[in-house]
Amino acid sequence: MTSSATRSTRSGLPPIHGHEELRQALVLAHARDRLPRVLLLHGRPGIGKQRMAQWIGQLLVCVEPGSEGPCGACRECLLALRIEHPDLHWFMPLPRPKARGSREREDEALEEARIEWIEEARRTPFRPSHQTELRGLQIGTIRNLRKRVGRGAGTGGRQLYLVADAEELVAQEASQEAANALLKTLEEPPRGTWMVLTSSEPGRLLDTIRSRTTPLHLTGLSEPVLRRVLEEEVGAEPSEAARAARLAGGSIGRALGLLPSGEEPGPLEVVRQDAFHLLRAALQDSPGPRFAKAMSYPASGARTLTELFSALEVWLRDLGAARAGSGSAILNQDAAPWLTRQAEELPLDPSGPSRALRCVQEAREQAAGNVNPQLLLTGLLTAMHRELRHDRS
Repeated sequence: MTSSATRSTRSGLPPIHGHEELRQALVLAHARDRLPRVLLLHGRPGIGKQRMAQWIGQLLVCVEPGSEGPCGACRECLLALRIEHPDLHWFMPLPRPKARGSREREDEALEEARIEWIEEARRTPFRPSHQTELRGLQIGTIRNLRKRVGRGAGTGGRQLYLVADAEELVAQEASQEAANALLKTLEEPPRGTWMVLTSSEPGRLLDTIRSRTTPLHLTGLSEPVLRRVLEEEVGAEPSEAARAARLAGGSIGRALGLLPSGEEPGPLEVVRQDAFHLLRAALQDSPGPRFAKAMSYPASGARTLTELFSALEVWLRDLGAARAGSGSAILNQDAAPWLTRQAEELPLDPSGPSRALRCVQEAREQAAGNVNPQLLLTGLLTAMHRELRHDRS
């Protein structure tokens, strides 16, 4: 089935939206030849960090950038928008390739996977920020990056290297080797070379890497902007767009994942519903539902739970809003009656939702170490129950 998120016929990069003040500052820095050589774009998943990095690359190679940024019409801009510019390089976390017998063959496999990923990005510019498999910035990927950096710019001018989800350097075997290899490039970028790292969890980056970057925080898009993008550029129905924009928290990637896929719910809608069942289990008197829910997850792959934790945080904030009598602040409006009923009928601790949020954050940090999801969720649901219920049953 065709997802609402893939109805656009556009090929290449989607239009950039939001972040106007930051873009204006970057244009000014570039015009004064003061654009930092190593940038760290950080913010929530799906808010456009990689798209912003691509825009910076386009700004660098544009023949005649103006006061608002790249012209969008010169040959260099058109190549950048089609993700075909030879001096704009995109590296991202990838699944570990099957063993091929030698370091060279493994590096080749990772480069092939990277090219396939970029081809898919060209075909599907609007994609949900949804991860279903373990990925990492493998040491082979960093070796491939360093080889390209050493060759210099293909057109003899400027070049930019985008390293997406840079926090994934620290969640894999041989991560120290990969981090050290990247660090060497960050310390002394060749003349005419810029590096842009993106991260949704900059706290997971090694201090030695983070200290060599200029951090720039990206905020989410406004709900009206999200609705317009979903309706006009993605082709979503107005009611679908309104609902997804309300739940997305400013993230276009999250909004895309909340849109239905044909007759089926979108991938992040499935996650949202799953997070609801976690909250419901945490609120129940008996520990049985909590244990059963935790055991419904596989025994490995905790790093893929990030989106589940994000959705659970929204549910907890909504529960807090219901407890405070702020029904209009509830994002999950389809469950507002249930949330209000829980707040009225259960012995909820007034500060319980905020303390439960801290439990989720701790679980998120533990998941980065790839612990057993069943054990992690058992502990999380138990802790949430203890913090939420006045009776501490």
